[in-house]
Amino acid sequence: MKHTDLYIDGDWRKSSDRFDVINPATEEVLASVASADIADADAALDAAERAMAEWTARTPRQRSEVLRKAWELMTARLDDFARLITLENGKARADAMGEATYAAEFFRWFAEEAVRADGMITRAPSSGARIIVQHKPAGLAVLVTPWNYPAAMGTRKIAPALAAGCGVIIKPASETPLTMLALMPLLAEAGVPPGLVNVLPSRRTGALVDHMLHDPRVRVVSFTGSTGVGRKLLKSAADQVLKPAMELGGNAPCIIFDDADMDEAIDGTMQAKMRNLGEACTAANRIYVHTSIAAEFTRRLTERMSALRLGDGSDPSVDVGPLVNAATRDKVAELVRDAVAKGARIECGGSVPEGRGFFYPPTVLSGVPEAADCVHDEIFGPVAAIQTFTDQDDVIRRANDTEYGLVAYVFSRDFRRAMQVCERLDYGMVGLNRGLVSDPAAPFGGVKQSGLGREGGHEGMQEFMETQYISASW
Repeated sequence: MKHTDLYIDGDWRKSSDRFDVINPATEEVLASVASADIADADAALDAAERAMAEWTARTPRQRSEVLRKAWELMTARLDDFARLITLENGKARADAMGEATYAAEFFRWFAEEAVRADGMITRAPSSGARIIVQHKPAGLAVLVTPWNYPAAMGTRKIAPALAAGCGVIIKPASETPLTMLALMPLLAEAGVPPGLVNVLPSRRTGALVDHMLHDPRVRVVSFTGSTGVGRKLLKSAADQVLKPAMELGGNAPCIIFDDADMDEAIDGTMQAKMRNLGEACTAANRIYVHTSIAAEFTRRLTERMSALRLGDGSDPSVDVGPLVNAATRDKVAELVRDAVAKGARIECGGSVPEGRGFFYPPTVLSGVPEAADCVHDEIFGPVAAIQTFTDQDDVIRRANDTEYGLVAYVFSRDFRRAMQVCERLDYGMVGLNRGLVSDPAAPFGGVKQSGLGREGGHEGMQEFMETQYISASW
């Protein structure tokens, strides 16, 4: 929490307006952070434009070495980042360390991708002209990141943008700006030139981002967050015809077939549901279990969920920390109340504990009806909502019956059937006998209302590049 001012052009810049960052475990103020205004946004854009001209001129290998150094430096300081993530986000120590490690890996992956912006030369069949294709930096990028992964959602955007040759302005979530601010001295130490990466915490998110998206120097907007906010940003991006990379909401189904390995299914469901306390767009939101194994699955999942220890995430013995704020906790509690009122049964948890902090206990609901709000809305908390099925076609229909299409999970020992089911699911990603799909080397992203574009993999750098074709004769 050493750095709480704006980061513009390699320097810390104060602001006349500030806002408080709250520790969700204690409800105490962690820090007062500068809040950027329009003038600050213009200064950041000016700085990024100047720095990008020099950065783009560097060879891919030179850019790669800086990103590699960033990975080395962040890896050496994982404990510090994990501690800060826990303080401002609330997640348990083990979860925070997992995020910090994951966040650092994007620098290593895109250090390797920076030298692989491959083009091609071919000959046109009809005219005989040479077709030369190359990929160029798209331009300045505005990055808007959420509170649930304050380190990883930033590095997942910064690393490919820098690998591609772009300058960036980051608007971190107001609940969790400290982690991204803490990353800036590390990037400077790694060799990122002043002005190439700028961080603008602000309580005026809508006006600030809209202003930047209407600056002609900005050519990319990358956003992770709710579908509702994503739609608004897409409307603003349309005015300047910007390249949008949108990672939006989810409503992930988790399908457990009767031939699933029960140990594997329980472990995978716990990971898919409880990673990051369920505060993830990839969290298993609807758990469909074959009727023949539903009783055993529910019993074993309840045992695992009940055994998790709830408390301040800074305590290493704690498994489940608080939710990020009161509104998130209250929404989770209301979704549980709604499901129970409509016929669901509480197997464990299900009530807000007394005392300070935005805590909600690990909860298992069985017999959740289709009419329950949690079937149609992201729970974004530690609640496992179990439904049953008997027919494969029916459960695929139910799984696809949502406007979202980010990720789904399938558990079955029949690989042929499992692959057929995966191909029929309308989702950008599927975890097959796995509860974790996120990987820096894989293209992360969804279909339908869950977004546009991909982050990670080779595709992640392409979001920050434009393809140029040259027709030549010689």
